[in-house]
Amino acid sequence: MNSKINLKNRNQQGFTLIELMIVVAIIGILAAIALPAYQTYTKRSRFSEVMSISDGYKTPVAECINDNGGALTGCDAGAKGIPAVPVAMPTNIASITIDEAVITVTGTAAAGGWTSILTPSVDGGVLKWAQSGTCVGAGACK
Repeated sequence: MNSKINLKNRNQQGFTLIELMIVVAIIGILAAIALPAYQTYTKRSRFSEVMSISDGYKTPVAECINDNGGALTGCDAGAKGIPAVPVAMPTNIASITIDEAVITVTGTAAAGGWTSILTPSVDGGVLKWAQSGTCVGAGACK
């Protein structure tokens, strides 16, 4: 009987433990980076509804300012052609206020909880909007 083992004909079967551990570590690192980025992306995409609603109020507020001869007073929700704030809020919106032509819309926690504030100003007969609120620092109200 021949007791020599022929190592040249031996085929590798499967992966070694260290190779599997390296793959698991790489997947773990990628997941640790991707999951927070995905959560922020989801909140920002939900906050786009907040921005859409606030942009929808810009035209009626601009018409109110125009009808007032450039004055911002009295341009409130439910007055002078500006739609009233809905009783049942849309899915991602916590609150909407329009006071003296300033449009403030706050998102729910699922939408980041950020606030968008659109403040109009009339300069030389030209209406300009300034964006502020917590959404600016979060980069959600671009």
